[in-house]
Order: sequence, then C-alpha cells, then structure tokens
Amino acid sequence: MALDENIYELRRQKLRQIEALGQTTYRSKYELAYTIPQILADYSGKTAEQLESPRVNVRVAGRIMAIRLMGKAGFCHLQQGGQRLQIYVKKDAVGEKGFELYKLLDLGDHIGVAGYLFRTRTGELTIHVDEITFLSKDLLPLPEKWHGLTDVELRYRQRYVDLVMNPEVREVFLKRSKLVQSLRRTMEAHGFVEVETPMMQPIAGGAVARPFVTHHNTLGMNLYLRIAPELYLKRLVVGGFDRVYEINRNFRNEGLGWRWNPEFTMLEYYQAYADFRDMMDLTQELITTSAKDVNGSLKSKWGDQEIDWANWQRLTMREAIIKFWPEGAGARPEMSDFSDWDGSNNLVSRIHQVMPSVRLPIARTLVERPVGLNTVWLFEALAEEHLVQPTVIYEFPAEVSPLSKRNPNDPAWAERFEIFAGKMELSNGFSELNDPELQRKIFEWQVADRKAYDDFEMPAQVDEDYIRALSYGMPPAGGVGVGVDRLCMLLTDSHTIRDVILFPLLRPEKSSSSSENQQDQKESQR
Repeated sequence: MALDENIYELRRQKLRQIEALGQTTYRSKYELAYTIPQILADYSGKTAEQLESPRVNVRVAGRIMAIRLMGKAGFCHLQQGGQRLQIYVKKDAVGEKGFELYKLLDLGDHIGVAGYLFRTRTGELTIHVDEITFLSKDLLPLPEKWHGLTDVELRYRQRYVDLVMNPEVREVFLKRSKLVQSLRRTMEAHGFVEVETPMMQPIAGGAVARPFVTHHNTLGMNLYLRIAPELYLKRLVVGGFDRVYEINRNFRNEGLGWRWNPEFTMLEYYQAYADFRDMMDLTQELITTSAKDVNGSLKSKWGDQEIDWANWQRLTMREAIIKFWPEGAGARPEMSDFSDWDGSNNLVSRIHQVMPSVRLPIARTLVERPVGLNTVWLFEALAEEHLVQPTVIYEFPAEVSPLSKRNPNDPAWAERFEIFAGKMELSNGFSELNDPELQRKIFEWQVADRKAYDDFEMPAQVDEDYIRALSYGMPPAGGVGVGVDRLCMLLTDSHTIRDVILFPLLRPEKSSSSSENQQDQKESQR
C-alpha cells in the first residue's frame, strides 16, 4: 500500500502542475463531436488518401491506456466505450503549454482532444491532435496485468477497474443488458404488462427461503426483503391483470456459491386462463429468443461443450430418473416404483449403495422420508448432471410443490415444470393453485412445520390477505420464474454467478486476511 500512497502523492503534485498551466483539474463538461466507437466504425476502412481529402476533423474524449513520449512528440491510446484509438501529439501543433500538459499525463487519466484523422507510416488510424484538454486525473495506478491477478475476489470488489482493463468483462454486461431487453420485448409481444411490487413485505412468502429482516422505525414493525414477488403478482391477476410480469430483485439470506448470490434477479410472469403446459411453451420461446438476440445464434459455448437452444427435450421427473439410472444399481425402475413408500425407499437404498458419498434425503424424523422427497433426491442425484442441453422436467411430486395445482388424474403429482441447461435450473413454473381453502391448509402446514422443526425458511404466519384475495376469485392461471443471472451465465460462458453480477456480495475487505480471500476464490469456483 505504501507504493500506491507514493504514486498517489506524486500524481497529486502533477495535478497541481496541470492546474498551474491553466487547465481545470476536474472539468464539468466536454463537448464531443464523435465517440471513439463511431470513428472506428465510420473510418477504419478509409485509406490515407481518403482521410486527407477532405480532411476529417474530430473531437473526442477518453481514458489513456498507453502513452509514450519521443522528444517533442508522443503517441497515446485513448479508450472509450470499450474501444481504443491512437492519438499523435506534437509540440508544434499543440503549443508549449499543450505539450507540457501532455508530459504530465499518466495512464488512466481522462483527456479530450481535437484534431484530424490520418494514418501513420504503419497504417494505424490516428488523430493528429491540435488541442488537448485535461478532464480528470487517475490518482491510483492501473494494474499492469489485470489478467494475471491470482486474487479472483479483487476483480469483483474493484469491478470499476476490471471493466477498464478487461474488454471481455464489459462485453458480458453488455450482453446482460441485451438479455433483459429481449425478455421485455417477448413479454410485451405476448401482451404482458410490466409492474412493480413491494420489495419490503410484512410476510415473507412466495417461495421457501430464509429472508433478510429489517425494521421500520415509524411503524414499529419488522419487514422482510422479498424472497419472491409471486403472491403480489397473483393478487394482480385477481384484480384483472390477466398477463403481468416483473423483472425483480430478490433477496435470500442463504449461502454463496457458483450459482447463488443472496441478491439476484428473476423474471416472473403470470397468465390467466393458461396452465403449466402453456407456460412451458412460452418459456421455451422466451429463452430461445433471448439466446438469438444476445449472441445472434441459437448455439452458445458452455465450457468445452456447446448448448443448442433450438434442440429441446421434455421428460417427466420419473422419466429422467429412469433414463439416467446407473449401471450397477440393478434393474431400471418402473413408473409404479415411485408411487409408494416401499418402492421409492428401495430405489434410494439401491442408489446410495453405489453412490455412498451422496447425502440421503433430509428426513423430518429418523423414520420419515416422504415419497416425493425420495423422487426429488433421485432426480438430483442421477439426472441433473446430465442436463447440459435445454430440458423441460415436469410432473413434480405434490409434496414439494405447495403452490401448484395437482394433476386431476393423480393428485400425488403437481402440474409443475422446471427448465434445466448447463446442469442447472433456469426456470420454475406451474399451474397456479387458486383454491383459497386448500391454500390456507398448505400455509398452515408450513407454519406448523416451522414451529415443529425450527425451519426458518418456512413462513412465520399465514398470509391472510393473500387468502382473502384468492377468496374474491382468481381465474385459472399459469406462472413462471426465470433466473436472469443464470441464463446470462449460460449465454456468456460465465461459470460463476459473480461474473454476471456487476457488484456481487463479498465478505468485508480485510487487507491482511489472505485466508478469507482464498476462501472467496474457492466459493467463486464451485
């Protein structure tokens, strides 16, 4: 840090010298005639002769990314909008004070220049500077080799430097912006209305997760940062918004990992008079369209594999387990094996014998392990790791789908689906439960479960207002949530969620604690 402090002080001295030259040290505005990306787009194909007649006068600004001095002249590279353009500064052209200013500039400084375009002897497009204006000083040194840093956590903590030094990082977040724009266009093309629902809620509901708790001083009440907007969006369906969506920030007080950040972005939408199969079709279209809009192709790189967004498969959860049943675990299951305790428990025991390192399903008591939980465990243990290509998994156990409608022909199974790609879940949707009495029973079961087992992820109380809303009558509806961060990971070949969140949550900065930095690196690489 002492070295940085020395550089900081040296650059402060240069700043005072720049001010003595009559330059404003931190200027409010600079009038541009072009951006650097515009110049490169419009003139990169022009020859030296074409640039001379007629002469192209330009006025640009940018950050200095390379600078060299050669007697009474010098070359410099300015960066703006993620692109770089060379400038040529000659003492005879900019004058005594202008060249003195040039000699006081450092890597990272912001300047504005006016001049004309030409090509150097090596053919590089360059601005011949007639006027140079100081805009802002970089008091801290930019890293010489940001790619070489072994401290991965530092890139996330100092994202502003990461974006300056790594054009590919900037490209990821430009693609994320394209992704969100594409999602909105598809929603609007299907007649959905975008809304905003509360981020602070009196009851944490809409998903099973541990919430963040805050306190409102004036009202004297605790509030929860939302874990999902679901119950509010469905209130709007009751109120007559037949197609409604929100691109929302959710907050879950849970762990960190390559797929998890406590603050994350979801697209959630609800459509009246539709069921889970309609929502499957819409969500598949939504994701396929976004892949094309972001990358210009229906194929995207994912590590050493390629995801084909035009090639989808659909399997029930039971079909996926049977398809990926491992050799050595005995005969493949029959569909009937998933329907009762003995059959499903036998399947779990067989898999645990060949995969002993995989933790058994969590049981509420030593003897209780619900049939549905067994099925989900088998799916997660056997099938998920094979779902690299886009896959719709449907027909979930009703026991793990408290807000979903049951299959009318077999109430043990819910009208629910999830979409997987890159070995991770991207989306969750179902036919919405709109029976207020059944919904009350489920809420009451969740509250009782929380009290009995100290499960702080379950709601602490029944959401009576939501029950009241359902009692006014909610039409048949389908609902879906799509993980924007995870979808962005797949479309940008990013293998940790921190790479697609501009400012991910990190531990408090401790300059002397290398062990914590190493732990952050391990978590980011999980």
